[in-house]
Amino acid sequence: MTEREKMLAGRLYDPSDPELGALLVKARRLARRYNQIDEDQPAQREAVLRELLPNSPNLPSLQAPVYFDYGCNTYFGKASGANFNFTCLDVCPVHIGDNVFIGPNVTLATPMHPLLPEERNFRQRADGGYYNLEYAKPITIGDDCWLAANVVVCGGVTIGAGCVIGAGSVVTRDIPPNTFAAGNPCRVIRTLTEKDRMGG
Repeated sequence: MTEREKMLAGRLYDPSDPELGALLVKARRLARRYNQIDEDQPAQREAVLRELLPNSPNLPSLQAPVYFDYGCNTYFGKASGANFNFTCLDVCPVHIGDNVFIGPNVTLATPMHPLLPEERNFRQRADGGYYNLEYAKPITIGDDCWLAANVVVCGGVTIGAGCVIGAGSVVTRDIPPNTFAAGNPCRVIRTLTEKDRMGG
């Protein structure tokens, strides 16, 4: 397997691999370019997003600045978007459903490091260069979710459709559909019901 194949499969891989390095540099360069385009230039913003998110048929509404590891591993549904400082470490696939609202300073983090230091620490190649091994777990966010400000979603988590994740939450485990969840670690507070309807 190539290092990229290992990465996407959730196996230990070398992130300093040249193929991955080239993809990383490309995504970071495109994100920087996007972040410098004003909102009154929608055509230019869209062109950069199409290159940054080549495998996402639906382009999100993203308020700059945004940050991606690869971009090509992130998939947005229809009518979804994120506020300022959206960080998506898409080492493994990140699937974001339709009508997902993402608040400011939200981080989706798929990368993981081994728990044991002898597996986690840097090691030296024969040529003198250093590298480490890491792995990743995918993230899935269902349709019609709202992630409020400063939410962190960790690798391996699925957030069910129709959820609201409270501000400042750190989501370390799956959240069932149609629930309000909050906290660090994030936990289900209650089910969302008709009583939550505001009218209008």
